[in-house]
Amino acid sequence: MSPYEHGECYVLDDGAEVDLDLGNYERFLGVSLCGEHNVTSGKVYQQVIGGEREGVYLGKTVQMVPHVTDAVQRWILKVASRPVDDSRMPPDVCLIEVGGTVGDIESAVYLEAIQQLSRKVGLQNFCLAHVSYVPFIGEQKTKPTQHGVKELRGAGLAPDFLFCRSEQPLTEAAKQKISLFAQVQPEHVFSVHNCENIYKVPLLLEDQELSTRLIQRLGLDSKELQSRSSSAVSLGGWRMMAERLLMASPGSPKSVCIGIVGKYTGLTDSYLSVLKALEHAAMEAGLGLALKWIESSSLEDEKGEGYADAWKALKSVDGVVCPGGFGDRGIWGKALSAQHCRETAKPYLGICLGMQTAVIEIARSLLGLREADSEEFNPNTPHPVVVSMPEHTTGNKGSSMRLGKRATIIRDKHSLTARLYGGEPVVDERHRHRYEVNPQYVQQIEAKGLKFVGQDERGQRMEIAELQDHPFFICTQFHPEFTSRPLRPSPVFLGLILAAAGTLQDRLKQNGGFLRPGSAYAEHMHS
Repeated sequence: MSPYEHGECYVLDDGAEVDLDLGNYERFLGVSLCGEHNVTSGKVYQQVIGGEREGVYLGKTVQMVPHVTDAVQRWILKVASRPVDDSRMPPDVCLIEVGGTVGDIESAVYLEAIQQLSRKVGLQNFCLAHVSYVPFIGEQKTKPTQHGVKELRGAGLAPDFLFCRSEQPLTEAAKQKISLFAQVQPEHVFSVHNCENIYKVPLLLEDQELSTRLIQRLGLDSKELQSRSSSAVSLGGWRMMAERLLMASPGSPKSVCIGIVGKYTGLTDSYLSVLKALEHAAMEAGLGLALKWIESSSLEDEKGEGYADAWKALKSVDGVVCPGGFGDRGIWGKALSAQHCRETAKPYLGICLGMQTAVIEIARSLLGLREADSEEFNPNTPHPVVVSMPEHTTGNKGSSMRLGKRATIIRDKHSLTARLYGGEPVVDERHRHRYEVNPQYVQQIEAKGLKFVGQDERGQRMEIAELQDHPFFICTQFHPEFTSRPLRPSPVFLGLILAAAGTLQDRLKQNGGFLRPGSAYAEHMHS
């Protein structure tokens, strides 16, 4: 998927490559989803056509209704019972988001399927919420909401709840008018107005008693729900986190500036999970966060446009994140950013391609291998310090990557990485790559100070690299941003933020030598 068109490609535990929206769901809900939680038209059509080819429909004419709508319902009912948290128990509630806008031709078949599903499971087990926009033109206008509900009713669906997006809190007059024309109880019309930050939205809805209304509508037992969910916490920790973000603005005295050296800086959504991971870490550390976007290709050509500004930005930041990517454009710029951080003792976090370019830079600068390169950029290089993975070279580019959650063995228990991860000998992180550090060069590279402190279970694949005698220079082949959560920041991102602020060692000393991400919220988690 093109990062310029779709934003980042988010990766789930099972290796499914999905839209970045799935990342928002995981971060806000604290769940771990799988590829089947992402229902697309392509998947449904492929299943239906495959069934027709196998004779499932016994020669009948395959139609949108009932065959496609039935397939959508079967998919939902199957996935609804999949465990998504640490309890490993089937969920009590399955939340379905139907994308697009009511009235779109693309969503018509899904609305029909949902309408049929509501009858199949029983209306007492089904609740429909509609999100609508309430613009302000001299006053709050309710007509868009009225027409949206009308379109929804035309599809055979009646909303139980209305979430009204607006710039200002919904007035009582507007709420009563919407309730009257949409035939929804006034207490089921919720104001979702602009907040200081997005993390305040759950608190905003809870202040309007959303959870109580939902439990009543679905006939659920709140005490039973709380006892069954081992991963659920009260909103105490969440409220504290949101307040910390408000107190720590980018311009506050307690703030850090992080540079993101990327290939796709023209669209910030290309690095959405990286942004959120930095945000989570800064909130937990109680620090404001300022970002500087640095286009990697601008660091390369002295005569190029933006060269001086790019280097000025790189030199001014407190720490650097060099995230993943593909292709040879801007590669040496990434390597130069790693070299700058290595030589100036500036905190550096290299992710996936950011790790590979750091290895290439060290091979060229410290090992004297001037033609060292990756097979991705130069298949004929005499010193391939980064190579393709043989078991993933299938000839089909669409299935040539190592994807999903994999175990990483931290072989050096005295390393900074081990302390960041709480001394755990094994950590599970998500991957998305088709190239790796060449094991044949590991010994030479380690002799120059870049230690590969984390490896795969076979000890053959380099997963984590750490530069010795440096305050913070850590590279990961995996993508730690995909597992960062608001109340449990990624250890390496939190380490980077604290190192950039000059407080990492103090934090480690306070916690007995370990980082313990999320400990700042611990006392509020169940309050």
